[in-house]
Amino acid sequence: MTNEEFFLRSNVQVEPLFGQWYAWPYLIPPATAARNVAERHLKIMDSYISAPTLHANAVKNPKMRGGPFIDYGGRRVEEIRDLRERTKKEMAHLLRLSNAISELDELLRVNAKGFSLQTIYPNVPEPLSGYVELGYDLNNNASFRIFEPLMYRSQYYDRSAQSLMLSLTTGDDRPFVLSTPRLKDERSVHLKIAYDDEIVDWLFRLKLCPRPWTQIAAMFESRGIREHAVRQLFTHEGPKPYEPYTGNGVRWRYFGHACILVESGGHSILFDPVVSYRYASAISRYTFEDLPPFIDHVVITHNHQDHILLETLLQLRHRIRQIVVPRSSGGLLQDPSVKLMLEAIGFANVVELSEMDAVEFDGGRILGLPFLGEHSDLIVRTKLMYLVNIGRHSLLFAADSCNIEPRVYDHVHGATGDVDALFLGMECDGAPLSWLYGPLLTQKLSRGMDESRRLAGSNFDQAIDLVERFRCKEIYVYAMGQEPWLGYISSIKYTLDSRPITESARLIESCTNRGLCAERLFGEKEILMN
Repeated sequence: MTNEEFFLRSNVQVEPLFGQWYAWPYLIPPATAARNVAERHLKIMDSYISAPTLHANAVKNPKMRGGPFIDYGGRRVEEIRDLRERTKKEMAHLLRLSNAISELDELLRVNAKGFSLQTIYPNVPEPLSGYVELGYDLNNNASFRIFEPLMYRSQYYDRSAQSLMLSLTTGDDRPFVLSTPRLKDERSVHLKIAYDDEIVDWLFRLKLCPRPWTQIAAMFESRGIREHAVRQLFTHEGPKPYEPYTGNGVRWRYFGHACILVESGGHSILFDPVVSYRYASAISRYTFEDLPPFIDHVVITHNHQDHILLETLLQLRHRIRQIVVPRSSGGLLQDPSVKLMLEAIGFANVVELSEMDAVEFDGGRILGLPFLGEHSDLIVRTKLMYLVNIGRHSLLFAADSCNIEPRVYDHVHGATGDVDALFLGMECDGAPLSWLYGPLLTQKLSRGMDESRRLAGSNFDQAIDLVERFRCKEIYVYAMGQEPWLGYISSIKYTLDSRPITESARLIESCTNRGLCAERLFGEKEILMN
């Protein structure tokens, strides 16, 4: 077997971990990681240790899906206790940083009254000293911004907390991961490497290019993992050959949720990569094997875990020629830089765009457009809609944008003209502010405020307004989190009476009655635009 060549199996599930918790974009930047460790992870573990049965019962309740409940059926309490104590010890520096953020907020509330802030700098808590700038807005409300590039060069960015958990998956049923730490088990291989380690790309190249078993075994042996523990992850069977689009027009393929691959003239653009593994299933879908060997542009619409999925991105890193991301606010706690985050974990050629900035390529361009709403009224700039002009076609990817100020798109339409195809998310209920951003808040939020500020996309009225303003010919509702392989990060379960379903059905009916092509995407879809 030593000279035989092996591929990495197509159903090897790759879970990026941070301190044994599933890694999502707010666990990479040091400041947001600190707040989530202190205000999410430790609190969930404390709750489980004190009331494991409560968690076991809550997880069984569909209405509680996505809540702060550990999914181990009330078992493994001692392992959770041990993880909590190790977290307090190994991440003490992040806990100090989290406390410093709370203290600095309080310091500014009490002392910043519109007068010079220079006298406050000596009192900035030590973990943040030299890492923040204090300032007022035009109404004398004081706040701070973080020098993120310096933070990534400090003790607070700890690569040793990063690792990968590899296992074989055979179905879509994965538990919700953001509330449950990943404990070791006999079915998984825990690879203790940072995300920027060159071995990551080396490993995932094995999906397309086999290597002799001696090299594969040696790689794992160098990381303290015996070859018998990983043998099941590899196979002689290679992937099916990729079939590129060679037509004269445009081909787009829907991979589920907000992930769409656009191809034309040998050029490829992949939006918000969230890709299923290949295994037997009743629901047809595209998988990693349906992606080109090299992707010219990966485009990110906004910084939520169902649009920046590190699990998919790390597996594709060696294939990506350029990543296009929205520009951040430049140091606001709730709006960390996606560019800095991706560069820190090993991605190259990351390009930031603001509204009306464009990336040009032979035969087309990717233009950033204003993205409103869906961020609970927080000041967050890291979000863009994108207009892709390719050949003679124009495709508008609006993701979860909520059309709360239609006049914006009067001005945008004046600059862009009409659109052939609109892709729009209509998850118009949305989770409350605290579900995602709660750990970042340093003051208690009233229930009424929390419920009124939602992570919501467009409803029917807002959606049809976009259709009319851009005079769209084709309308596709996507980014609904309906695919079963999305449940582990989205926790969404719709019924026929769910508002996002009824509102999107109204949109499809209204567009169809106008003679337009309209559909709510699910599973897989291929369209050729000639």
